[in-house]
Amino acid sequence: MRRGFLAFDRNTLSVAIATCAMLLATGSAHALDATDRAAIKAEIGKRHDESLKRLQDWIALPSIAAENRNSKEGAEYMARLAREAGFQEVEIVQTDGKPGVFATLDAGAKKTVGLYFMYDVKQFDPAEWSSPPLEAKLVDKPGIGKAVVGRGAVNQKGPEAAFLAALHAIKGAGKKMPVNLVLVAEGEEEIGSPHIGQVALKPEVQKALKKTVGVFMPSATQDLDGIVTVSLGAKGVVELELVSSGEKWGRGPSKDVHSSLKAMVDSPAWHLVKALDTLVSADGNTITIENYPKPTPISAEEKAMIATAIARKSEAQAKKQLGVAHWIDDLPWLEANERLESQPTVNIEGLVGGYTGPGGKTVLPHRAVAKIDMRLVPGMTLKDAVAALKAHLAKKGFGDIEVNVSGGYDPTQTAASAPLIEAQVTVLKRAGIDPVLWPRNAGSYPGYVFTDAPLKLASGHFGLGHGSGAHAPDEYYVIESSNPKVEGLDGAVMSFVDYLYELGK
Repeated sequence: MRRGFLAFDRNTLSVAIATCAMLLATGSAHALDATDRAAIKAEIGKRHDESLKRLQDWIALPSIAAENRNSKEGAEYMARLAREAGFQEVEIVQTDGKPGVFATLDAGAKKTVGLYFMYDVKQFDPAEWSSPPLEAKLVDKPGIGKAVVGRGAVNQKGPEAAFLAALHAIKGAGKKMPVNLVLVAEGEEEIGSPHIGQVALKPEVQKALKKTVGVFMPSATQDLDGIVTVSLGAKGVVELELVSSGEKWGRGPSKDVHSSLKAMVDSPAWHLVKALDTLVSADGNTITIENYPKPTPISAEEKAMIATAIARKSEAQAKKQLGVAHWIDDLPWLEANERLESQPTVNIEGLVGGYTGPGGKTVLPHRAVAKIDMRLVPGMTLKDAVAALKAHLAKKGFGDIEVNVSGGYDPTQTAASAPLIEAQVTVLKRAGIDPVLWPRNAGSYPGYVFTDAPLKLASGHFGLGHGSGAHAPDEYYVIESSNPKVEGLDGAVMSFVDYLYELGK
C-alpha cells in the first residue's frame, strides 16, 4: 500500500515537473532577460538621433482634418512609417472622410497586440507660438529638460514615434519581436473620428483585431511629479455646430445689414444666444436639455479609486497648471474630481458671428454659429444625446437652428483585470512606479470602436515620458529630461519595449 502510493507519487511528480518545465518554457519564450534588454537599450541609445529626426520630420507634415490639410499625404506618411518599422502588410483604407491605415506585423508569436494611432493634429496659429509649430525645434525648458516644441509633439506623434523607435531598436539589436501587431491609424481623431468604424470594422481589419489581447494607444503618461495614471476608459464626445440664420429662421436679415436696423429687424445672433441659454442652468454648470440621457451613477469602487488617486495628487498644482482659482460650486478637491469623472458636459468651444476684427463694425449679422462639444459618460450614447438636443430645441421654439454633427462617439471602459491593463501595472511597478488607477479620462478618444460590439476588446493608453500643451500653443514632448522623475525619449522608447515583452509572456 505504502510502496504503491510512493510509486504513484513519483510518477505524478515526474509528470508535474515535466509539465511545469514545458509551461515555464512556453511562458518565458518571449520574456526579456537582462542581456537582451541591455542590448536593446544600447540600440535605443545608438538610434537616439535617428528617432528624434523621425519625430521632427513627422511634425513638419501636419495633417489637419478640420482644414482638409494634408490628409492624403498624412496617411501615406503613416503607411511609410509603419513599413519602415517592420510591418509587412500595410494598406491605406479609404473612408467617406479622411483615409486610415491598416497594418500587420507577423512575428510568428503566440500573442497579438492591437495598436491605435492618429496621424492628424489640431489646428494652430503660428503667431501664438514662441517656437515655430512645424519646425520641431529642441527648446530648453527649465526644470524639465530639452523638449521638442511643435504641433502634435505630445498629441500624439511624440509617443507614437517613440513606439515606432522601440520596433526599430528590437530589430536593430537582432532580437525577436515578442508579439504580433495589428495597427489601426486614422486621420480624423481631432474632429471626433466620424469614420473610425469604416477602418476598424472593415472585415479584414476586424478579423485581425479579434486575434488581439486588446488595443492600446502610445501616450506620455508621466506627470512632472513622476505620477503615472492608468486610465480604465474615457468619456464619449459629440462635436457639433449650432447655426442660427435669417434664411433658415425666416426672421432677421438674409445678409448682414446696418446695426441701426435692429430697432425693426430680428437678430439671428440673439436668437442663438437665447437658444444656448436653454441648454444649461443659470450658472452654466448643469445640463437642462429635456429628456437628456442620464449617466450611470458613479460606483463605490470608482469613488474609492478617485479618493486613492487624489490623495497622491496636488490640488494646488492642478489649479496652477490649469490657471483656475476655483472649482465649480467651490467644491472640495475630492468632490470636484468625482464630478469630473461622473458628469456629462455641454461646452461652448467658440461663438462666431458678424464682425470680429479690430474696433467695431456696426452690422446686424445674418448668421451666428456656436461650436459645441458634449462629453458623455457611461450610460449615455451619442445617438440619444443628439436626439434629445434636437427635440429640446424644437420644443423651446428653436427648431430652425441647424444641428450639424461633425463627429463623436460613445464612452469606453475597460476592466482593471484585463491582461492589457495588468501588464501596464506590472511594467510600471517593475520600474519602481506605483501607478494611479483612474476610472476614465475626462477627455475622449474613440476606444469605443474596440471595446463595444462587435470587437469587445480591452483598450487603453500606455507609455512613459512627458509632454504638455495638447491643442494649445507651444505643445511639447520631452526628449532629454533633467527631471529625475520623468523619462526622456529613450526612456519612453524602452517603456514600450518592456510593455511588448510583458504582453508577450
